[in-house]
Amino acid sequence: MTDSVYKIIDLVGSSPNSFEEASKNAVETASKSLRDLRVAEIVKLDMKVENGKVTAYRARVKLSFKYAG
Repeated sequence: MTDSVYKIIDLVGSSPNSFEEASKNAVETASKSLRDLRVAEIVKLDMKVENGKVTAYRARVKLSFKYAG
């Protein structure tokens, strides 16, 4: 078994529809420029409110990927 090192970054995804979609947007956008994604952990959820209405769902995600330093 080989040793591995992983890097963890914080991302914020948003969506006008749901927390799930916001989280998915963060990971899928990151996957366009990062390789070997491993684990995504949702650490915070919040909503943008305008004039008493929810206009966006936001998800803060910690994402780990294999570090090839």
